[in-house]
Amino acid sequence: MAVEEKRFRRTVEDFACEHCAAPVHGDGYTNHCPECLWSKHVDVNPGDRAEKCGGLMEPVGLVQKAGQFVLTHRCLICSKESGNRAAPADKIGELFLKHLPP
Repeated sequence: MAVEEKRFRRTVEDFACEHCAAPVHGDGYTNHCPECLWSKHVDVNPGDRAEKCGGLMEPVGLVQKAGQFVLTHRCLICSKESGNRAAPADKIGELFLKHLPP
């Protein structure tokens, strides 16, 4: 009997944001920059780092589900969209400011 791979793999890593260059200290659940909210398309399943695309993922939406904010990211290369839970340190206001009329 084959063992099914877990859908989520906790991967603890620090990185420099490729969009704004901010240093990001990962906790194993971190998948985007708390400063600018951008992400990188690196996972097929969360935490596996198996995606070959590698494109930057722009934050394009924010919804609240069950009392928690969820960011929507869209890959600039392949257009894949994914939802990611916001973290307490995230500067959610950045997303609102980006979409305000001048």
